[in-house]
Amino acid sequence: MEQKLNAPRWNLDSIFSGIESTEHQKALKDYESTMDSIDTLLDTAHTFTKEANTNFDFASWLSTILDEQNKKLSLERTLGAYAYLLYSTNTTKPEYLNNISHIEEISIRSEQQNLRMSTLLLAHQTQLEEFYKRFPEYTEYKTLLSETLEHTKHQMSSQEEKLAMDLSRTGGSAWGKLQEQLISNLKDSDGKTFNELRNDAYSKNASLRKLSWQKEIQLLKEHSISFAACLNNLKGETLTLNKYRHWDKALDRALFSSRLKKETLDALVSAIEDSLPVWRTYFKTKAKLLRKFNCTQSETAGKANNEGLAFYDLFAPLEFDSTAKDSLLSKTWTFNEAKEYVLKEYKSFSEDMYTFAKKAFDSSWIDAEVYSGKVGGAYDEDIPLGHQSRILSNFTGSFSDIITLAHELGHAYHFSCMKEKSPLLSDYPMTLAESASTFAETIVKQDMIKQVEGADKLKILDLDLQDTSQVLVDILCRFYFEQSVFEEREKGELNADDFCRLMLNAQERTYGDGLNEEKHEYMWAVKGHYYSTGLDFYNFPYAFGQLFAAGLYQRSTKEGKEFSKTYAELLSQTGSLTCEELCLKAGFDITKKEFWQSGIEMYKKEVEQFIQTASNL
Repeated sequence: MEQKLNAPRWNLDSIFSGIESTEHQKALKDYESTMDSIDTLLDTAHTFTKEANTNFDFASWLSTILDEQNKKLSLERTLGAYAYLLYSTNTTKPEYLNNISHIEEISIRSEQQNLRMSTLLLAHQTQLEEFYKRFPEYTEYKTLLSETLEHTKHQMSSQEEKLAMDLSRTGGSAWGKLQEQLISNLKDSDGKTFNELRNDAYSKNASLRKLSWQKEIQLLKEHSISFAACLNNLKGETLTLNKYRHWDKALDRALFSSRLKKETLDALVSAIEDSLPVWRTYFKTKAKLLRKFNCTQSETAGKANNEGLAFYDLFAPLEFDSTAKDSLLSKTWTFNEAKEYVLKEYKSFSEDMYTFAKKAFDSSWIDAEVYSGKVGGAYDEDIPLGHQSRILSNFTGSFSDIITLAHELGHAYHFSCMKEKSPLLSDYPMTLAESASTFAETIVKQDMIKQVEGADKLKILDLDLQDTSQVLVDILCRFYFEQSVFEEREKGELNADDFCRLMLNAQERTYGDGLNEEKHEYMWAVKGHYYSTGLDFYNFPYAFGQLFAAGLYQRSTKEGKEFSKTYAELLSQTGSLTCEELCLKAGFDITKKEFWQSGIEMYKKEVEQFIQTASNL
């Protein structure tokens, strides 16, 4: 008999009672009305600027338009979030999809206003100091406005930017969509989709893992000309636009959008590079385990002369030892058990985190039941109206579902720490976006590592090391690959053989002898983030978030619950400061390799535990 999980569905009534409701219709009208007010303010400023009228009170104008921008952004995000919340739990309803399209269409006007405002800000940048003196309450906007100015300096003329956006629909964006369409429609001879083949990497069946890897590579190889055309032309467009926008390198633009200095990235990368021997030892230990218990179909992996892991065994579950019936890792958890476990872990770190999470559970902010018409995966959506959040997951009772729940609640807690901030100051870069969520799941994982022994300890260690090695080793591999692609694409066209060569080089530089000869030279065709003109070097922010969270966790173990106040304050300012400024206020210097090494140290100890536990089996 199937166990009843009692996973809940959320309640959205505190946002709106429906898309046809009076309050939702009013919000739509208010959104457009606010944009009308902003247009009037922009027209006034444009006229005064064009006529060089000295009667224009720029400081007063800026304070007024920032207030209006905050009103607009609050409505824009609330309406957009609500639209997706409805759609993601009932994808079959056309009116929900139409509602998303309607709001996206209205928001085009908002994007145009933001462009006009940034141009005006640049024209009056010399008056900003006067603005901060007369309106000191806006001092916290300095980073945001400085960032806007810098971004504007890297824009082409408004006509050229509009042309670039229009051409992108048949250029970069079209190439990106083609890659998505190719991947989503690939099937093997038995009708198995490409994504299903990819998911087999997590299967207990060793033969299936290898066979699906072989089929995956074969499918990618058969369509390699198309994938290569997508990536070659898209990166070519990025290089062309970067030249006209005065970016020396694609990495410079990525660092800017991440609010990160090059020296910080260099320190992060250097720390990961130093740790590569540790990760290779982990891979080789796992390969030996799989061979010892006859859980691999590789002919060479884990042998004395070729100790590395086969690529298709990177995510192989360690299911070779029987697990006790009362195992915390193998048991099926009810949602209430999961809830109590997460609350206990949150409380162990911070009363504030516990109180917030309890409110989320008690207020029906979580949709965890698995049902038809609901999107897969998990996410957190933050809503400015009432400063509330909603969390979607697909709870099946596994321990990994508990980690997911803790992760998404961590995102929501991050937003709750910003409740005193305006919408404009609630935007934080990708580098900081995963910090709170990763920190939250780290608390859960570290507790479980302490609780279990034997085969269970090996499994939870493997789960954590497997995830972290992807975020550090594989992310570094992707970083190397993308860097080499831009360098070679500047010199000329690239084909599938070029991309395969560059990918294998990147895998060799990072995984090294941690992998055997069975690698994956076509990974460049799989990862969707390569296929975007706006997401260059999408990779390193994840490594930043992982090690930033680990560094914070290490510090929390030394300082105890007192650190929770520093942590909450740090999260509250993630939209107001650069990464370096933020961290210096919390007392650490992320431009130095030592900070990143402190996070890696935790994983080094886990690898040591993994090796020791494996030797006892």
